[in-house]
Amino acid sequence: MTGLSNMTERKNLWPWLLLTPLAVFLVVFFVVPLIDVAVMSFTEPRLTFANYERALTGTLYQKVFINTFLTAGFVTLCCLLVGYPLAYLMSVSSQRTAMLILLLVTMSFWTSFLVRTYAWMVLLGTNGPLVWLFQAVGITNPPQLLFTRFSSTLAMVHILAPYMIMNIYSVMRKIDPVLVRSAESLGARGGSLLRHVYLPLTAPGIANGCVLVFVICLGFYVTPVLLGSPREQMIAGLIGTQLDEFLAFGMGSALAMVLLVFTMVILTIYHRHFGLDKLWG
Repeated sequence: MTGLSNMTERKNLWPWLLLTPLAVFLVVFFVVPLIDVAVMSFTEPRLTFANYERALTGTLYQKVFINTFLTAGFVTLCCLLVGYPLAYLMSVSSQRTAMLILLLVTMSFWTSFLVRTYAWMVLLGTNGPLVWLFQAVGITNPPQLLFTRFSSTLAMVHILAPYMIMNIYSVMRKIDPVLVRSAESLGARGGSLLRHVYLPLTAPGIANGCVLVFVICLGFYVTPVLLGSPREQMIAGLIGTQLDEFLAFGMGSALAMVLLVFTMVILTIYHRHFGLDKLWG
């Protein structure tokens, strides 16, 4: 009995032993730096709460936070409007066609954010193909596309749309076609079928995709800085400015911690209603 008990204890220890390398990695490269950032937010340039007071009450910081959340919300909405029809097309297509579309969607993951951002800079630049197209149709003074809210939003939608598409598609492909046919036999058609049957069934995928896109967009740095307008900064760009240009490590750390708290609040609300285990399907 003792030997059997020892064997059972060893089996119970195996999962924890396998998790040890990951736990050590997270502690060294995530927890420790995060603690360092939290300490700097209170101690730079001296021990005080002034950094948080400025971050929460300063007009500039409030404006940037509001702009960040509005931009993240708009990008999420655009990704949903683009991703839902495409995910539906994949779900009703043949398996070969769906896999081809999915391959085209996921190809963007094979290229870094920086390369995709520079590609948009070329496309939207003053000598790019879009400006040339405007001139070709007779518009001699085309609007400025680069370094605007439009350019940064367009690029972020392009980068984040695959997350939305894959989350919604993963739910759509699990829907039993019998449910849809039953609703049609009972008279549900078109918009009624979509509103009363299909949308409720796909709501978990929509929630997963929206939360994932929104949270990622809150911390976007490269794309808004390179493509966006300096007058419409997002919080990650402002944090970078505080650290790189002003060497205000305390202020930058405080802004980062405030952003982290907002993000954790969003994830907590999501967890209460859906559960974080559903976020990845």
